[in-house]
Amino acid sequence: MAPLPLRSSRVPVVKSLPPKKSHFFCLASAFVVCSTLSALAAAPPTGENAYCGKGNVAQFGAKDGVAELPKACYYTALDGTPSPGKQIRVAANSDLAAAIGNAKCGDTLLLPAGASFNVNELPSKKCDDQHYITVRTDTLDSKLPPEGTRISPAWAGVASLPGRPPFAQPSNGTAKLLATLVVRRASGAIVGDHVRFIGIEWTTPPDADIGRIVTAEHSDHVIFDRNWVHPADGREVGHGIGIIHGSHMIAVINSYISGLNCIARTGKCTDATAVGGGSGDDPISTLKFYNNFLESSGENILFGGSAARQVPTDIEIRRNHLFRPMLWKEGQPGYTPTASGEPYIVKNNCELKNAIRVLLEANLLENSWGGFSQTGYSILITPKNQSGECPICRVNDVTIRFNRIRNVAGVLQIANALAKTGAAAADGGRYSIHDLFADDLHDKDYKGGGSFLILISAQPPVHDIQINHVTAFVSGVLLSILNSGAKLTNFTLTNSVFSVGDRRPPVASAGGGPESCASKNQGLGSEAVLQACFDPYKFDRNLIISGRGSFPKGNIAIGSPEAAGIRDLKDVIGKDPRLCHAKGPGCAKASPGAGAASDGSDLGADIDAVEAAIAGVE
Repeated sequence: MAPLPLRSSRVPVVKSLPPKKSHFFCLASAFVVCSTLSALAAAPPTGENAYCGKGNVAQFGAKDGVAELPKACYYTALDGTPSPGKQIRVAANSDLAAAIGNAKCGDTLLLPAGASFNVNELPSKKCDDQHYITVRTDTLDSKLPPEGTRISPAWAGVASLPGRPPFAQPSNGTAKLLATLVVRRASGAIVGDHVRFIGIEWTTPPDADIGRIVTAEHSDHVIFDRNWVHPADGREVGHGIGIIHGSHMIAVINSYISGLNCIARTGKCTDATAVGGGSGDDPISTLKFYNNFLESSGENILFGGSAARQVPTDIEIRRNHLFRPMLWKEGQPGYTPTASGEPYIVKNNCELKNAIRVLLEANLLENSWGGFSQTGYSILITPKNQSGECPICRVNDVTIRFNRIRNVAGVLQIANALAKTGAAAADGGRYSIHDLFADDLHDKDYKGGGSFLILISAQPPVHDIQINHVTAFVSGVLLSILNSGAKLTNFTLTNSVFSVGDRRPPVASAGGGPESCASKNQGLGSEAVLQACFDPYKFDRNLIISGRGSFPKGNIAIGSPEAAGIRDLKDVIGKDPRLCHAKGPGCAKASPGAGAASDGSDLGADIDAVEAAIAGVE
């Protein structure tokens, strides 16, 4: 297939009504006007292997703006991971490692639904791409979600989980249709090579101290397909699936990961993650996270943050729901204190401290707040030489497109900061961000600032940030900057729609004392700050709802959502963030941002394209 461009030309189309669960919609009486007059970018493909042909042929395209796209991929359809050998039934409570050891490459092991198996280390078989070992429940395919469809705890007999969105159910009702692997190894079960797990529940014992459920260390060609990964009820377990120490070609697809949490301020469990890792000396590459529910208290996805002599490369993160329940936030209805009385340690939805060529596309990210070591930003791009033990660590070539963010204390944090030891990362830059819609931002009540972007540059300087066609309704500032060094190169923020708070200037200082470029100039207005902090830069064709401050020429500053021609925006919640094209139901006037982008489209994210991209993700 042809690569998806940064922004395609747009053509008027009539689209069907969005799903009922959509957080934004066209009013029924104005649907045709809204659909046909709003310009439409090319929505991304939604298929599991949309960017990967059979034989692991990458089809991402070369670049999205300034960012290089992944060069390698993992084809995860069943016809790409054949198991042509025997079907072997494994008795309940028997030794699964021994059963795999005795099997031949290409065999399928059938585990009784509802049965449990203790696991520590599953052997590596050194199989090949035409002879995967499949480990699966013996439940018939007809009773499982079809290939390419997300599983839920209902297939393990759990009809619902408190505080989580409703999830899919088996056609004949909730039932125990999965086989269960109970992890007994404290650092996680080792999983071998060329293996596909289908219809498996991974969990921990109620009486054991387990830090990670699954570890893909030195694993090669492993697919977790329609699995449920979770700790035993009430257990503090930090990590779901760890991608560490030489993981290569690992995929987590159509799965449900829940309950990962840390509450200890010190010790082994301070930073819970659903998936991620990146530590070790051996290469980590070609990773795929598609169509999963990913829940943890710390970061839903994290790469970096530990000692390493390699940089994880070629990471595909598409159509996932990155979530944590509001039941974990103190003061919320239904909050139940933990046994120790300590609150859940919450940080962000996705953080990259060490990664190259990452595609974050068509994901729903929600529920993030501060109060610990962070302030509730949803996405962090923050290369870090953690404790001086990763001088090679860098973050480069990150593409963030067609994502939805809501109910957080900040949207983006981009920072090249020094470690506590004073050590610097190797690099941080080349980030392409477009067609992102964010709303329902909080500040003090979420122990954060409620801003769109905080940009911090120490060493090395941040460079090449391209933000285009974004819609964000925030309670804080649009952009805050901390940079005491030379001007940062190649910063672009264009063709976007923002509403911002009025307590501070919309382009402001993020601290750093009088030597920081923004501290010295924020009293002179946005243009003075931008000129002092960046060269070259482009801040143009943005529609900004703001009660204070001035902006460079070429931007549209306006006082209210009604004057901006936004269909339905109240209290930073955009129930329908599309721009009006004419006076009519829901529209007092045409928006000055309609058709005003440099490509002839509307300013802001293409909401129709974002909606199509994440349809069915929640």
